Parts: sequence; structure tokens; C-alpha cells
Amino acid sequence: MGYLVYFNLVRAQKIVNNPHNERQNNFAQQVVRGNITDKNGVVLAETQTDEAGNESRVYPYGDVFAHVIGYDSSLGKTGLESVENFELLTSNAFFLEKIRNEFQDTKNIGDTVVTTLDAQLQQAAYDALADNKGAVVVLDPATGKILAMVSKPTFDPNQIETEWDYLNSDSDNSPLLNRVTQGAYAPGSTFKIVTALEFMRENPDYANYTYDCQGAITWGDTTIHCFASTVHGLEDLRSSFANSCNSSFANIGLSLNKTSYRQTAEELLFNKKLPSVLDYSKSSFAVDENTGEAEIMMTAMGQGNTLVSPYHMALITSAVANGGTLMRPYLVDKVTNHTGNEISKNVPKSYKKLMTSDEAAQLKEYMRAVVEEGTGMDLNYGSYTVAGKTGTAEYSMDDGEKTHSWFVGFTNVDNPELVISVIIEGYDGNSGAKAVPIAKQILDSYYNR
Repeated sequence: MGYLVYFNLVRAQKIVNNPHNERQNNFAQQVVRGNITDKNGVVLAETQTDEAGNESRVYPYGDVFAHVIGYDSSLGKTGLESVENFELLTSNAFFLEKIRNEFQDTKNIGDTVVTTLDAQLQQAAYDALADNKGAVVVLDPATGKILAMVSKPTFDPNQIETEWDYLNSDSDNSPLLNRVTQGAYAPGSTFKIVTALEFMRENPDYANYTYDCQGAITWGDTTIHCFASTVHGLEDLRSSFANSCNSSFANIGLSLNKTSYRQTAEELLFNKKLPSVLDYSKSSFAVDENTGEAEIMMTAMGQGNTLVSPYHMALITSAVANGGTLMRPYLVDKVTNHTGNEISKNVPKSYKKLMTSDEAAQLKEYMRAVVEEGTGMDLNYGSYTVAGKTGTAEYSMDDGEKTHSWFVGFTNVDNPELVISVIIEGYDGNSGAKAVPIAKQILDSYYNR
């Protein structure tokens, strides 16, 4: 009896949503698949029926929401089309309407899934990414609501069946991959958030830290340069963070307790499960007690063997913005019947305390300095305030050196409103702030509506 209760409350929906479950076909024979909308009721996915009674799933925004909404086709389901399959094929229409439909041998209309997504913000993020490979995710740190999620290259879910072979064979672009949650990238200098937190925890007098940057640091056979070999001069921890000084953070890395460093990273969900309803790649942090000095220097400034997704960096940034507490991120605000009557509603829930409120407050001030006087100054001019961290991650390809450009941050610093995580993947050039103007374009669009 206990298992039956558990099954119905916990397991039943997952079993029904399994693509191999034939009951899905039975539901589809009785119910017209419901709509998926943004938070304001803008339709993102709907079922259209022609005069002959043939149904087709239609995505009015084409490729703009492709990875987060997903697709429903004969090839299967992805994104919210898969996660919310049970609700979309359930009809909570008024019982008299259902009786009438039964007598008329007419299908009932499935329920509507109202997401937390903001169609205008999603479009702005899509437009800002333009032709770049990369990803953007925007969420509300106080609630965990995900407001936008864009990955490029993308695909048109309306054409998924006709373009299936091409999409699966395009290994250079991987358009079916949701880079927001499934991408695995070196974090670059955004990881200095983690390194700074560990240094603060090991050194209560961290405010007294100083380092004289001469543009590079050498330890043994390893030399690490600051960006463009910039000489930053005498710095404390705040200016080291604001200037994204690789030399200073490599120096910090040499001083860290490796076991404690790993513990802090894992408290921030590296090597751990992430709260996500969509498929994701687990982030990795490789430092342990056997790690050599060269590797820990690289790790401390965001290179090395660390890998992370834009989604995970958004979660860490959200905890900083929200006083150390990570709210459980979610994509569905509520489910209604097709006439708009509410059936169920999700509410904000705390997921985990990633750091103390004092630690979060200090990191917030360091991130504020990045925008006010450091590498993110292009975001310091607008109707809203921003705190954040820029990052570049260099790697080698057959055609030469490539760079990922990062920005993570949050708006209205004293009362954070939006968290944004942006990565621009694999570009050529010397600019380390390619993600910053894209973040600015998205945020300007939101605040200048």
C-alpha cells in the first residue's frame, strides 16, 4: 500500500512521460495536446487541426525557443514537450464539456502549461546572440524562475522531421545540443568567484591580501600571463578580482588547501547533481591532494581541467545575488485547463545554502567592482546597476587558438532582479569581453521596454 501511494505521487508521472510508454498514444487518441505559453500567455507551442481532422504541432516562434520548449514529433519529444507530456495530454475541461465531447466522439482539449519564460526577453537574447555559437540563460534569483534560455546554433522544431538527418550529422555545430544546460566549458575567470570564496574561507584576514602584479607569474616551469600581459601593479583581493588578474589568482591558488578547495567547489555543486528538469551535463572539478602546483595555478584562474555549463554558472551567481541561498530553478509557473482555470501552480522553494550571507555580500561587492572599475565597465552605464564577472577561456583547435568569452552577473545590485549567464563559444580575436556587449544588449532591451 505504501508503494502504491509513492508510485502515484512520485513515480507515475515519470513513467507516463517515458517515451517508450504506449499509454502516451492512448492519451493522444482521446485528447488534443494542450498549449505551452510564456508567462503572459503568448503561445509557444500549439496543436492545429485541419479540416480533415489531421493534427500537427506548431511552434509560432520557430527556432527561438527550440531547446527549452523542445519538439513533439514522430521522432520523439524533448524539452518541456517531454517533461510536461502528462499535463499536455490531460484534459481538465469542465465535466459537461467532456460529456458533450464524448457523445459527439470529439477529443477533449488538453491542459495549458504556462511557463516562467518571457517571450520578449527570450527574443532579445536570441537576437543578441546573432550568428555566434553560444548560450544565454536569465533567471530571477529570488524565486528561481527561468525567464529566458537560448542556445545557438539552433533548429526549427516545425521542420524537425524533414531536417532530422542533417541536424544529427552536423557535428561541427551540434544544433540539437542545448548549450545552456548540456554545454561543458572551461569557466575562465568566472571561476575566480569560487577561488575568491575559498581564499576568504581559509584566510579571515583576506582584506589584507596584497600582490604586486608584473603581468606574469612563474612557478617552476610554469608561467601564467595576465590578459595581454597587463601589469596591474600592487593589488588587494578586490582589485585582483575587478581586474581579473591571472597572476594574483595563480598566486592565491598556490596558497590554497587542496582538500578544502575541492570541498568548496563541491558545495557549489561541482561534481554533483544540479537542480534541473532538463537534461544537463554535470560540472567537473578535478583538484585533489595529488594535484601539482602548475595545475592548481591554472585552476585558480579558471583554466585547468574544470568544466562547467552556463546554467551552473547562473546558479552560482544566483546564490551570490540571493544572500547565499540558491532557489530551486523552475520553468513551469502553472497548469491551467484550456479555458484558463488554474489546475496547479508551482511556488518558489529554497534548494540549498551555497554560502553564508556574509560571504555572498562580500562577493557581491567584488562583482560590483568588476563593473564599476574593472573588466566589465561597459555595463556601468544604464538605467540599472550591474555586478558581475567576465571571463575568457583559451583552448587549441586544429585551426589555431580559440577563445570562449563569458559574462555572469545580476542587475539592480542592492535588490537583485535578474541573473544572466552568457557564453560566446570558440571565436578568434583578442577581445576578452565579447560576452559583455551581448549581455548589455539583452539587459538594455529588458529595461528599456
